[in-house]
Amino acid sequence: MQRIHSVAVLGAGVMGAQIAAHAANAGLSVLLLDLDAATARDGLRRARKLKPDPFFTPGTAGRIATGGFDNELARIAECDWVVEAVVERLDVKQELLARVEPHRAPSAVVSSNTSGIPIASLAAGRGEAFRRHWLGTHFFNPPRYLPLLEIVPTGDTDPAVVDAMVRFGDRALGKGVVVAKDTPNFIGNRIGMFGVTRVLEQLAGDAFTIEEIDAMTGPAIGRPRSATFRTLDIAGLDILAHVAANLAERLENAAERTSFTLPRLVADMVERGWIGSKAGAGFYRKQKAAGSSEILTLDPRTMEYRARRSPRLPALDAAAAIDDHGERIRTLFRGKDRVGEFLRATLAPTLVYAAEVAPAIARSIDDIDRAMRWGFGWELGPFELWDAIGVDAVLEAAGRADPPALVRDLQRPAAAGTARFREGASPPRAPDLQLLRRAKDDRPPVRRNAGASLVDLGDGVLGLEFHSKMNAIGGDTVAMMKAGVEEASSNFEALVIGNDAPAFSAGANLMLLLLEAQEENWDEIDLMVRTFQSAVLGLRYAGVPVVAAPAGLALGGGCEIVLHADRVQAAAETYMGQVEVGAGLIPAGCGTKELLARFTDRAPSGAADPLPYIQRAFELIGFGKVSTSAGDARRLGLLRGTDAVTMNRERLLTDAKAAALNLARAGYQPPPPRNDVPVGGAGVRAALDLGVHLAWRGGHISDYDAHIGRTLSRILAGGDLPHAATVSEQRLLDLEREAFLSLCGERKTQERIAHVLKTGKPLRN
Repeated sequence: MQRIHSVAVLGAGVMGAQIAAHAANAGLSVLLLDLDAATARDGLRRARKLKPDPFFTPGTAGRIATGGFDNELARIAECDWVVEAVVERLDVKQELLARVEPHRAPSAVVSSNTSGIPIASLAAGRGEAFRRHWLGTHFFNPPRYLPLLEIVPTGDTDPAVVDAMVRFGDRALGKGVVVAKDTPNFIGNRIGMFGVTRVLEQLAGDAFTIEEIDAMTGPAIGRPRSATFRTLDIAGLDILAHVAANLAERLENAAERTSFTLPRLVADMVERGWIGSKAGAGFYRKQKAAGSSEILTLDPRTMEYRARRSPRLPALDAAAAIDDHGERIRTLFRGKDRVGEFLRATLAPTLVYAAEVAPAIARSIDDIDRAMRWGFGWELGPFELWDAIGVDAVLEAAGRADPPALVRDLQRPAAAGTARFREGASPPRAPDLQLLRRAKDDRPPVRRNAGASLVDLGDGVLGLEFHSKMNAIGGDTVAMMKAGVEEASSNFEALVIGNDAPAFSAGANLMLLLLEAQEENWDEIDLMVRTFQSAVLGLRYAGVPVVAAPAGLALGGGCEIVLHADRVQAAAETYMGQVEVGAGLIPAGCGTKELLARFTDRAPSGAADPLPYIQRAFELIGFGKVSTSAGDARRLGLLRGTDAVTMNRERLLTDAKAAALNLARAGYQPPPPRNDVPVGGAGVRAALDLGVHLAWRGGHISDYDAHIGRTLSRILAGGDLPHAATVSEQRLLDLEREAFLSLCGERKTQERIAHVLKTGKPLRN
């Protein structure tokens, strides 16, 4: 099978348009078709308005051409992959595939995004060549953000096609790929729907409120913050009802079919049109009044919306101090209180069901765990939960004297209560995934403190892993940064900075900074800034190549670390920026210096006016711009042309390690210190200050925003220089530090820092 460079998506509905968007994100040439060209264009237009945005950058949509089945279906002959995503009706899909077959290129793969219709039945009547290139590709919504891709072959699918699509989904689309068997609703929705039905039964039984259930089914048990009912509102209750009906219709076992019968409440809500966020009302409803908005909660007894109530569940508060997910869930599950009662009534039967159906729906229990982690955001999959809670405790809670065959086979060689499905977490699907985890399993850390660790990644590459809360940068982190450079320069070929956490780094430890500022410990703050500047410059001038591997948030000081690496290997979902202004500060860990140097270096040789280039740095810092993706970071200038992007988050550190070794083996030499950074002097400073004044006069910024803006313009002008000149890095670092200290002493900066710490949001005072 040839490599996939182009794709045709058939159907421009919510899923089809978003699949097209993500294929465009991956750099493919995309053809989006619907009944006619106007319908396809409308589908693409709606996708561009979706939140969260399905596109990496605004320009990504330009990779998508549109057309209609009526006139342009023959264009699929130019495509390497054709994915069907039309309405969930067997007859409609079969009729369309019959029209596709004559135009399919001989080597092209054809797939369906159906969430429940048997894949083999869709290809009934198609020729042998078509069926050998036919399979299911079930994306989870939204395709850009949820990692899971279920590949569903039939008995006729060529194994080489399956392998090629697994590789393509993994490497090109960045997906966590699981090969599922062609059974009703495959893996994720089969188990997920069973669990949701058990939760809805508890709600219908009037034992728990919506707020209580969401508190018990969110982060407390390693699930997303949207928990149960916010997730259902996002997905849509109409979709929930459709999936349940599909399972009830297609499952062969009558008893199993009844287990997917939804409470009457769901049908009542669908009849009223309360199908979730897209209808403005579901289990929650946003109500606007007097210029503000309030989230109301449905009362299932009265079918009226009421004010939200904070749940009182002491067990959740007590368990919040337990960091280990498995230990926390085990503690809650076994508790003799309402939380334990709820989990035993919902989670226990779900785990038993997963064990019962596993052999029929998946190739391994590891694939089931991966499907639930990647598709539903579970921190621990069903079989990891069996191990965490304990086999006997799960069986007792489920009232099962006759355990599922998988469990029965597991228990035979083990003493009562000690049987486990595996010794640790489910292994990576491929040996080149989750490099950091495997390295830590293989050998102890080279060095470690509370904020960071040095890990031998193998092949002469040292890893620097942050592991504080949100990977905030404090003294421990800075100390390990310096130690990492020293260790790598002495005993390794390269240094890679990255981690497996959701955030690369959310920036400096603002709480520590605020306390020092309130105590007026200016010498201590000055030392903190000098030390961090030194550590960041140490990365730039290390004797070995340094590669940063950001993923998720890389803000403030985290962004400054990334900016000073020799290369960046960024995860596609990287949200990067200098956001210090929101806390009343400016970047002082070399960030202001670096962005000034980076943009002025782009000016053509002998350019008469450096203002346009300096202004880009000013706006990036002054507006606190954060990239919406790694591609957007490149557009903003936070990533360079030599930096690279990894679509699959689990491959990120493997790719970063390869980039570091390539630099080392090419004869790496560190760059010389900069003594020639262009600055604008008084002319540029006056122009920037004028822009600040006009923004203030227009009411776009506050008095204090204007003060910070003028402080920033002074640094970018090189201080109080009368004219344009070139200056050393050290002069700019001194200006950064001086401005930072001055702002720390301002009451309004301290108010901004306190507000960020309290709310997580910037304050414009």
